Amino acid sequence: MDIRQAFLDYFASKGHKVYESAPLVPDDPTLLFTNAGMVPFKNIFTGEVPAPTPPRATSCQTCIRAGGKHNDLENVGHTARHHTFFEMLGNFSFGDYFKEGAIAYAWEFVTEVLALPVERLWVTVHESDDEAFDIWKKHIDEGRIRRFGDKDNFWQMGDTGPCGPCSEIFYDQGAEHFNGPEDYLGGDGDRFLEIWNLVFMQYERDSEGNLHPLPKPSIDTGMGLERVVAVKEGKFSNYDTELFMPIIRAVEAMVGKTYAYETGASYRVIADHLRSTTFLLAQGVNFSNEGRGYVLRRILRRAVRHGYMLGLREPFMHKLVDVLVGIMGHHYTYLKERAESVKQSMQVEEERFFATIAAGIALFEKELANTKHLFSGAVAFKLYDTYGFPLDLTQDMLRDKGIEVDIAEFERLMQAQRERAKAAWKGSGDAKVEGDFKALLEAFGENRFIGYDNLESESRVLALLNDGFARVSCLEAGQKGWVMLDITPFYAESGGQTGDAGVLREAESGETVAEVLDTKKFFGLNLSQIEAKRKLCENESVEAAVDTSRHEIAKHHSATHLLHSALREILGEHVTQAGSLVEATRLRFDFSHPKALTPEEIARIEAWVNEKIERAIEGETEEMAIEAAKAKGAMALFGEKYGEKVRVVSFGDKSIELCGGTHVHNTAEIGMFLITKESGVSAGVRRIEAVCGHAAYERVKQMRETLAKVAAELKAKDPLQGIEKLQQQVKSLKNELKEAQKAKKSDLSAMKIGDVAVVVDEVEGGDIKAMIDDLKNAHAQVAVMLFQKKGEKVLIAAGQKNTPVKAGAWVKAIAPVLGGGGGGRDDFAQAGGKKPEAIGEAKTAALKYLEEALQK
Repeated sequence: MDIRQAFLDYFASKGHKVYESAPLVPDDPTLLFTNAGMVPFKNIFTGEVPAPTPPRATSCQTCIRAGGKHNDLENVGHTARHHTFFEMLGNFSFGDYFKEGAIAYAWEFVTEVLALPVERLWVTVHESDDEAFDIWKKHIDEGRIRRFGDKDNFWQMGDTGPCGPCSEIFYDQGAEHFNGPEDYLGGDGDRFLEIWNLVFMQYERDSEGNLHPLPKPSIDTGMGLERVVAVKEGKFSNYDTELFMPIIRAVEAMVGKTYAYETGASYRVIADHLRSTTFLLAQGVNFSNEGRGYVLRRILRRAVRHGYMLGLREPFMHKLVDVLVGIMGHHYTYLKERAESVKQSMQVEEERFFATIAAGIALFEKELANTKHLFSGAVAFKLYDTYGFPLDLTQDMLRDKGIEVDIAEFERLMQAQRERAKAAWKGSGDAKVEGDFKALLEAFGENRFIGYDNLESESRVLALLNDGFARVSCLEAGQKGWVMLDITPFYAESGGQTGDAGVLREAESGETVAEVLDTKKFFGLNLSQIEAKRKLCENESVEAAVDTSRHEIAKHHSATHLLHSALREILGEHVTQAGSLVEATRLRFDFSHPKALTPEEIARIEAWVNEKIERAIEGETEEMAIEAAKAKGAMALFGEKYGEKVRVVSFGDKSIELCGGTHVHNTAEIGMFLITKESGVSAGVRRIEAVCGHAAYERVKQMRETLAKVAAELKAKDPLQGIEKLQQQVKSLKNELKEAQKAKKSDLSAMKIGDVAVVVDEVEGGDIKAMIDDLKNAHAQVAVMLFQKKGEKVLIAAGQKNTPVKAGAWVKAIAPVLGGGGGGRDDFAQAGGKKPEAIGEAKTAALKYLEEALQK
């Protein structure tokens, strides 16, 4: 039974709109990852945006929890149902049905669709929720309903905001299997398994903790797919199901050891972490040392460390990706499409960690042998800083031994490193924007964008917001704010393309009313940031005109599409977009690829794009159903929000992409395309920067001017010939310098004090350390001190071989004569001085010191 599809089909039959799983990286700066099924609908529940039509929804949402209060990361593999990655089935009502409907749907699905035996089911409600209790009595015997307090049966989104009581459905796995002290309903044992939570969102909690009834109570439910699959398969652990066992069996084959549940925690960690890393990589998250990329890196490295414990000594995680695709690729088709790219990125990261893991574990074991109670924070930091072991990985390695890390020492060293680097974690997103958007949506709906075909329009000012996004009736001259036009030609920043600038003019006089600085979207509203040039008020009629820079933006956007196609054709189908920026003067394109591009590859890519430009390929823009677009071969970007109808931009059959941006009508309009830089962004992600159109002309013009200056400096018509001539001159001068240095070295004649050859002299140029080394090689016993002027200072160096003289002490005694100080080893030492005029005096003192030292 495909429980995932059965759930979605059931609620679709009840009038719910089926929503695809939203990205694991949410459109919410307060969250690192999507960690619950309701996250994509959060703005609806909080009232920031109106409810959709129909006001009921259902989804199977992919989620990640990797740390924090849930402790999922450290518990993975050690419990029956903790995961970093999981799927949450849910149905939602936005002011539509409430408790009666939610309970009826849940009971029907559990007992009729899933066909779970009623005698195994139990229900909990909040102790104060008589309404829910009475409704449940219509479906289940009153004796199987339990009341619990706020800790178990009250849900809230945060300290303030929507909240309410909840009702949970439990499945009794049997007293014959679980009879421990915690195996009771509400206990921490595994006998009673919570499979579904129905949240009755009926209150608003204010800043003082008071509850106020919501005008439109709503429903938010969550059913863990992994748990339900385990129940249906009669398994007591999620890991024993068809969702995980194929991966575990593949690991079993790799290590050549039979998996046993009691000792198989490492197998389970690998199976869980494979799901997290594969989905995150497939959705465009990449390995890095901060934010989401750091969480991804530590999850993979934990899995690799567990593979190492099982005896694996080379990268293996990437080899398991196809197994996971076989399990989940039929529902999440992008896993198939991005499998090769995922495997390449994963393998590169594994190889990096395997290069240091043996040395790191050796250091760990050495310190562990000397540890009784508290593991050294300094060693834990070195494991992190030098060998790439995240702190929680070290803690995990100590878990079974009951030893903790000296966290205070670790944090002290970590803070010192942060201060040295002058860098802190960048966080997970931009500042959250709050404002009067809901009121605008309710009053006007979304405004109409006509900028694909028109760069000017006659528009009416529907609303104005100040720079704090609060609605105002007017903006005074000099004030900045935001305008909502009924019809707008201004493109709002999206898909990497920057927002339009331009002007608002008075309809009759043509006088500039406001300068348009930028354009962005907020909850579907196209708003332009403006600076008023005179008082501007709501309901005024204006002429809106887009800046001519739009033409250059369109060129760079179309060039980006061609570049994407070139990369896939030349480097391989594993290339997927990982980010982009399109401006009037440049483009930047990030893409998945495991290594730096060669100069030959860069040249081929640049030539490929220019060849398509020269062919003058007509651009075509169509609107069609999303499935038709995919069938046509259109490339979609993961994480972009596409409606049922999508816009497809094509240039022949070589470039077909879903895109809402602005483009040229013909590739010839792009002009010359130049790649200006290729670099790495993070592990497995490369970046190309390029220019085209007028920016490419300016680039070539600048290069030509630079070449002309170089030619003038070289006094040569051909800069290359001038450079070759200059190189020959430099080579000749280097040879002359070497000869001069050799001659200078040969001028250093030694005198004898007993059997010791002695040299105390001033040299004009050359490497005095090399001179001392040559003298030491030429004599069995030698003592040397050389002085060399360096502008207003003087360099002193001394060396000796097979004598009682200590070079460090010798230099320390003579340096003060020259106004300096220094010292060094017994065989070689050096110092600096500030009085080059005293070199003669220093030479006399040096000889005197030497004579006394050799006569002792």
